[in-house]
Amino acid sequence: MDYIRPVYSKLPDVGTSIFAVMSGLANEVGAINLSQGFPDFPISNELIDLVTRYMREGYNQYAPMPGVLALREGIAAKTWDTYQMSYNPVSEITITPGATEALFSIITSVVHSGDEVIIIEPAYDSYAPAIELCGGVVRHSALQLPDYHVHWDEIKSLINVHTRMIIINTPHNPTGAVLQASDLLELQKITDGTDILVLSDEVYEHLIFDGIRHESVCWYPELAKRSFVVGSFGKTFHATGWKTGFILAPHDLMVEVRKVHQFVTFASNTPVQYALATFIKNKSHYDYVPAFYQQKRDFFVKALQGSRFNIIPCFGTYFQLLNYEGISDENELDFAIRLTKELGVATVPVSPFYHDKQSNKMLRVCFAKGEETLLKAAEILKSI
Repeated sequence: MDYIRPVYSKLPDVGTSIFAVMSGLANEVGAINLSQGFPDFPISNELIDLVTRYMREGYNQYAPMPGVLALREGIAAKTWDTYQMSYNPVSEITITPGATEALFSIITSVVHSGDEVIIIEPAYDSYAPAIELCGGVVRHSALQLPDYHVHWDEIKSLINVHTRMIIINTPHNPTGAVLQASDLLELQKITDGTDILVLSDEVYEHLIFDGIRHESVCWYPELAKRSFVVGSFGKTFHATGWKTGFILAPHDLMVEVRKVHQFVTFASNTPVQYALATFIKNKSHYDYVPAFYQQKRDFFVKALQGSRFNIIPCFGTYFQLLNYEGISDENELDFAIRLTKELGVATVPVSPFYHDKQSNKMLRVCFAKGEETLLKAAEILKSI
């Protein structure tokens, strides 16, 4: 049945997420799915038992809008222990149903029509649509190859009286690059004395390798005063389907976020929050994560030795970039589709993470998989 009146899209240039496209294709042809970022191994039985316990104890109704206080207190304690930064669990921490809702609520709460927001590409694909839905203007700065470092001079050139926010992401999806202390200090310097806000997407905070320190905004008190920090339990505890994230922000900023958050979702899953509140009291439940994923990265990279792919150094997340410049002249999407259909390995092209779909002949693969899966995928990729 046709609509009587046409619907004028608020996002006319936005289609289905590349993650959904490639995962759907993988399912259709029965390919090994290294495209979407989710683990294929079990999560902690102890954590599952905790969720079950709180369900059976009756914690099954709406949680408070900002989140279960016990979990907010646990996050505050963990943040202090990790970064020596203090956030008030009552007024400066909010639990969200996943990091994407956190990002949306933050952007919606502070970006007005005509405001400009600087995003650093390749960028997670939810940033720009949220900005555009607010009537904001996206300004793009590209990470510089071959090591995907920030072009700070370009970012400074983009700043003007309309700049409302700069969005950073470390460890970085999709490249696996990480920001250094010099990057955070430069960001602090260029925003000092301005009313520019910072959104720091740190969902992979514990997935960082080679003894590198995660350069959280939380390490920099002057920068933290103007910043929203977004985290994700789904990434840390391998439970992406639970969709539980959180926001850290100064009180005056959090007041505005909660005004939006309450009407987007109101509250997050109650028994999961109570379970996480208990689980994070034990540091060993997350301290092992860097070594755990570093081992997977190293296993996969070793399994790929002898392939025709150029393996781009990965310092964080559970994503590995593979450059296929010496293999094919195809654009990234076409090559990724052909790999999926003809060879049975699904990856994600990096070009959709750029506004202009620039192709650097890069594919992103997820190594948050069991060793059998990684070895099988690597053997296929080495056969090219």
